[in-house]
Amino acid sequence: MRIRKNTILFMIITLPFFMWQCKQDSSLEYPETKMGEVVDEYFGVEVADPFRWLEDDTSDETKAWVEAQNEVTFNYLENIPFRDKLNERLTDLWTYERYQAPWREGDYYFYFKNDGTQNQSVLYVKEGLEGEPRVLIDPNQLSEDGTVSLGRTSVCSNARYIAYSLSYGGSDWNEIFVKEIETGRELDDHIKWVKFSGIAWEGDGFYYSRYDEPEPGEELSGTNEYHKIFYHKLGTSQDEDELIYYNPDEPRRNYGAGTTDDERFLILTESQSTSGNAVFVKDNQNPQRGFIKIIEGFDYSNSVIDHIDGKVLVRTNHSAPFYRVVLIDPLNPAPSNWQEVIPESEHVLQGVSLAGGKIISRYLQDAHSAAFIHSMDGDVEAEIELPELGSLRGFRGNKEDHTAFFAFSSFTLPTTIFKFDVQENTWEEYFSPDIDFEPLDYETRQVFYSSKDGTQVPMFIVHKKGLEMDGQNPTFLYGYGGFNASLTPGFSVSRLPLLENGGVYVMANLRGGGEYGTEWHEAGKQLNRQNVFDDFIAAAENLIEMGYTSPEKLAISGASNGGLLVGAAMTQRPDLFQVALPAVGVLDMLRYHLFTIGWAWADDYGTSEDEEHFRNLYSYSPLHNIEEGVHYPATLVTTADHDDRVVPAHSFKFIAELQRKHEGENPVLIRVGVDAGHGAGKPMSKIIEEHTDIWSFMFYNTGLEPEF
Repeated sequence: MRIRKNTILFMIITLPFFMWQCKQDSSLEYPETKMGEVVDEYFGVEVADPFRWLEDDTSDETKAWVEAQNEVTFNYLENIPFRDKLNERLTDLWTYERYQAPWREGDYYFYFKNDGTQNQSVLYVKEGLEGEPRVLIDPNQLSEDGTVSLGRTSVCSNARYIAYSLSYGGSDWNEIFVKEIETGRELDDHIKWVKFSGIAWEGDGFYYSRYDEPEPGEELSGTNEYHKIFYHKLGTSQDEDELIYYNPDEPRRNYGAGTTDDERFLILTESQSTSGNAVFVKDNQNPQRGFIKIIEGFDYSNSVIDHIDGKVLVRTNHSAPFYRVVLIDPLNPAPSNWQEVIPESEHVLQGVSLAGGKIISRYLQDAHSAAFIHSMDGDVEAEIELPELGSLRGFRGNKEDHTAFFAFSSFTLPTTIFKFDVQENTWEEYFSPDIDFEPLDYETRQVFYSSKDGTQVPMFIVHKKGLEMDGQNPTFLYGYGGFNASLTPGFSVSRLPLLENGGVYVMANLRGGGEYGTEWHEAGKQLNRQNVFDDFIAAAENLIEMGYTSPEKLAISGASNGGLLVGAAMTQRPDLFQVALPAVGVLDMLRYHLFTIGWAWADDYGTSEDEEHFRNLYSYSPLHNIEEGVHYPATLVTTADHDDRVVPAHSFKFIAELQRKHEGENPVLIRVGVDAGHGAGKPMSKIIEEHTDIWSFMFYNTGLEPEF
């Protein structure tokens, strides 16, 4: 399939001066951040925003402030005695060969590989499964520091060309290029200002989505509006591309284009938030009919799988909170005419693939994977036995192939690639990494605990076997809780220094996520957002009650929407945590929607433009709930200068306010990455550096003395 669903992941006055000031009861000296006199009024409530000037992240004043903050932070981190040894251990752990599951297009197989020392994984190609591999695209050759990353790839139907996108410095902005597969020759085609886009081939060209070129200086913070779909014909310049769809009446909607495997149908999706989308199709056998809307509105999330004899196969949560699969006739698209292929079950239908004349379904059962083989009519033929409790990614194969590949991992099983025989329902190991790690030394538990309102919430707990339950174990609690995203068991070498040294890793499956379908998501969005924070706080309280840890040994972490989670938890219950690690977080809930793609998050958050939502947002917005004179946890805020998803102004303003009001000896610092973005495409060198600093900060402030 080459369906590429548009995703919006999760998906911010005065001139400052700097002087070093010794904070009361603190051994650290922070740069004093000059305060402006900006005050906004929301429905009769005056809200001061003294650090509004930090929203201009390209100004010389903000850059100087960032340098001053980084100097304090890195001076602190460099004085942690085991930081260098920790960096060496992480570097050793990450130096292992790793693969992603291969896939076939025409006579070629494609796969990504990293030899363990490369900043970016390399795309290889070979003729047939047993052919000799050769490098097709190596992004490591495009920059000395590894900050150019490979994004989307899409192979045309005759497997002659591959179109691919590149990101620079971690930005969401992409540029598309085209290469001839057989010769490796680079074509002259070059597409710019692409964002939140797939690459969908049809004939001798492809569809893509883009915005207009932003004004100078607004590339990383300006509002993204008027998304457009274009068709690019090979061998032509971008200014000759055909505009396929544009809605001048709805600037804050996003559009994605995809094609079915045989290119019969052009699929157009329309969305106004990170969940819910309308679907249009155009039948290229009857192009005079134009686009036909087969699914209305934005109340449901829909993804086109393919078509079967002219009817469109769709995974949807329309009238099915846990999702189902239906066939839709474009000429009779009313829901009453839909043909149900795979009905809704008691578990979330996470994804569907076609291979070997079968439908393969992937489910979430209490936040871990299960998979089944169905006939093309949808009847269940067999369950696929998976290696253990963990997470499945795949299956990658063509619908006529009897062979498909999938990746599987757990908290203690490194990501392993399996070759799957669809007809026989058997799999064999295709690749497993060689890591300096002994899985049998560790154990994983899934427990269910009661949140504040009595809701049962699951969490996974990972640690060495024989852990002493004395409440003194340094514990790292991670969460997200939003945008219908599901957290599932997975392996990461970054956690091994914690586990090796007797620490505990915990992942909580909070409301707001997608682990239990639409209702679980709804229970943690907009006016229900406090449920997410209550679930997270209850997870911490239960870990303490069970004897795993104590407030003096407990660290909390989350990124993006998870950064909001950490910011809210630490401001609501500063007594409960020793360390807080909000990463690239949404921390100013009153102004988040004014920057880049932030407006698309309103379906999950609501906005301050509505009085009821304003009062709700103001009640938990981390920036606005920092209180004077409170002893907050040791805090390391992390962000990056090229983050144009959650702009760094969130983190800048939050840490400025925290440094101004915090009392006590706990450090409250910010680490601003350079030439890095929201996370995707980050080079391995920067990943290791960042994890070195995060673990050093957590270990040092929870009293863990690692042994290497």
